[in-house]
Amino acid sequence: MNDAVRIIEVKEDILADNALMAKNLNAELTASKTFLMNLMASPGAGKTTTLLATLALIGKHLKVGVMEADIDSKVDAEKIAAAGTEAIQIKTGGFCHMDATMVKTGLDAMDSPRFDLVILENVGNLVCPAEFETGAHLNAMILSIPEGDDKPLKYPLMFSVCQVLLVNKMDYLPLSDFNLDVFRERVRAINPDMTIFEISAKTGEGVDAWAQWLTARVKSVIG
Repeated sequence: MNDAVRIIEVKEDILADNALMAKNLNAELTASKTFLMNLMASPGAGKTTTLLATLALIGKHLKVGVMEADIDSKVDAEKIAAAGTEAIQIKTGGFCHMDATMVKTGLDAMDSPRFDLVILENVGNLVCPAEFETGAHLNAMILSIPEGDDKPLKYPLMFSVCQVLLVNKMDYLPLSDFNLDVFRERVRAINPDMTIFEISAKTGEGVDAWAQWLTARVKSVIG
């Protein structure tokens, strides 16, 4: 057995470097009066549909740009652009998350100081995106009713790093065994300060309240 072999903790170093990059990026965005929101969810939770419903309301009060992140696709960016909001597509080349360096590349490409709010629709999963800071002023997540009320138990890190949670597809609730009270208890056990909105991007339920809250949050930073 060779005791001289060195072990390098790469992940720890990568996360530390990324955290510093994210901190600096956040300061730059604040100075330029641009608010960055990092939106995370599982595939099928309704990120893009929720985003479209949100943009229809906040676009009246804020200049918004969108960064769509996917491993290899431009479908979502095309949907956002077709609805009238400027969007760019970031292909992560196999990575299951966005980190601060990728985000800065996207922000520079879209000339982010032109916007009051930039929304990053992160790669769809509840694991990797939670591990990497992006420089965002707000981490938001969507959890849809069909996914089940046990997700805080399975993915606690995602629920701990987010400040706001959108429980989407409330129109599906009567058809499911999703227990909202149990779900809220599980979320609060991980993150007592989590702000929760119960919405349906399909019917519009709760979207107005969420949009008003987001607009106020952005204005509190950009003035």
